[in-house]
Amino acid sequence: MPRPYASAVELLPELRATLESLARAGATPQALAFRCSLVLRAAGPDNPSNQEIAAELGCDRHTVGQWRERFVAKGLEGLQDAPRSGRPRSFSPL
Repeated sequence: MPRPYASAVELLPELRATLESLARAGATPQALAFRCSLVLRAAGPDNPSNQEIAAELGCDRHTVGQWRERFVAKGLEGLQDAPRSGRPRSFSPL
């Protein structure tokens, strides 16, 4: 069932600094950098809706809601990729 209001995101100064550095770093995977910028925007002083954030970042509102809720529930760990199901890789990533 859809929620009528998105969860509020409040960031401590040190967590905000960590998210900003991850979003700016060139070595950060693109997906993680996007999620960090999404959470930073959700924690903005104007308390934007998922629809507003989606329009600004060019994604779907459901994507914004999913990552916002994961961050509220699990913090920075919630922004990491979850392990995938299925057969493990049969070759080395190197």
